[in-house]
Amino acid sequence: MTTQNTAQSSQEPAFFDLHVNGIGYLNRVRYVQPKKGDGFWACSIAGLRGNRNSPDYTYFDVHVTGETAKQLIARSVNAVKAGHKMLVSFKLGDIYPETFTYEKGDKAGQTGVGLKGHLLLIRWIKKDGEFVYQMPKADDASGAPADTAGTPGANAA
Repeated sequence: MTTQNTAQSSQEPAFFDLHVNGIGYLNRVRYVQPKKGDGFWACSIAGLRGNRNSPDYTYFDVHVTGETAKQLIARSVNAVKAGHKMLVSFKLGDIYPETFTYEKGDKAGQTGVGLKGHLLLIRWIKKDGEFVYQMPKADDASGAPADTAGTPGANAA
């Protein structure tokens, strides 16, 4: 192996990042305390996709890992439980599918698929259409624009 090959191989990533950026509604905000290990914040996000006037949803069940995201989710738990529409701009990492069996309803006994992942970042939060949090632009290291152009209007939240 030459010196050039050694330098090239040491610059290759040791792991790969898979990130999802989107806008969606917060649901099922909860603090999980396992029998063993440390507790953590978790939530579901109904990600918006497709036509703005009649969007489709992709559902993510996520473990909150970003430090600022943990604080924001903790502050949002009561608003979500009270039924406020909490629209967020988010960044997820390491998503993967997981199968489950429906226990109730028309699909009881059938297999479903859910998307799991880590909530890394929240760029902004709207509560019932009004901004309650906006991340400083310099804090978004993802390269995604931090402005809110293209986000659903106040009536959509």
